Amino acid sequence: MTTPAEKISTPAELNRAILDFLLNQRKEGRADETIRSRIQSLNQVARTCNLLNPENVKYLANSKWNNKTKTKFCDTYSAFARHQHITWIPPKYQITEKLPFIPTEQEIDLLISGTGTVTSTVLQMLKETGMRIGELVLLAPKDIDTKRKTVNITPIKGSNPRILPISDKLIGMLNALPKTHETVFQPDKRYLREYLDTQRKALAQKLNNPRLKLISFHTLRHWKGTMEYHNTKDIMHVKAVLGHKSITSTMIYINLENALYLETNDNFTCKIAHYPQEETQLIEAGFTFVNNRGELAFYKKRK
Repeated sequence: MTTPAEKISTPAELNRAILDFLLNQRKEGRADETIRSRIQSLNQVARTCNLLNPENVKYLANSKWNNKTKTKFCDTYSAFARHQHITWIPPKYQITEKLPFIPTEQEIDLLISGTGTVTSTVLQMLKETGMRIGELVLLAPKDIDTKRKTVNITPIKGSNPRILPISDKLIGMLNALPKTHETVFQPDKRYLREYLDTQRKALAQKLNNPRLKLISFHTLRHWKGTMEYHNTKDIMHVKAVLGHKSITSTMIYINLENALYLETNDNFTCKIAHYPQEETQLIEAGFTFVNNRGELAFYKKRK
């Protein structure tokens, strides 16, 4: 039986296979972020597994990765296997969906004030805009309009482009950053994550608040979506802010907001739909169906 430690015949063979796969992904028009993520995953697994032996790769089932990460890698390896004409049947993993952790604004601000110049500016930008860390590292100086107080976000993962407002506080923090890269921030997000990990551990210990260690860059995107829905009750507005292509991706923030704030307000905005198109628009805006009277459909949404 193949062992996890088995290596391929030569490292050069694997390097050629991964490079060829990378070029193929570009020809297929895959997003740069997707390609980078897939190549990083393949290189990581190649340290202990023979990527050209699919049975060898299945030893990942015994790894400490969670099932969601394993499933994501299986998708990557399936694409790699197809390109290498390797036959493999990917294992199935049961994924338990959980609502993401949402910190308080006070905890976020504690983290921002307690970290270094670069990390605190990254966190402030993510807090105000809800952009992905992959979008943040693409920011160029031209994307920051200090006169209009806006940031122009180049999307990744098939999202929509958007221009969002930023505060005077954030503009001041951006102006104080060292100008060491062509981009606004360090272009390799791995280093930014390492900076955050080191600083938040120290701060969590100093303040005796282990919850701070749960705040990741993506946590702030979830926080922004939840707060925007709480303040507006307009799920289409949240969709626009986060750049989602599909409203399905945004609906989680209704659930999160309800769970966090446990609304007891009994005041509602009521709307009447005369046609199916109007009903669709009301549902997308977060209204809930009440009943029908003849051809009229009645909807409500908590104020």
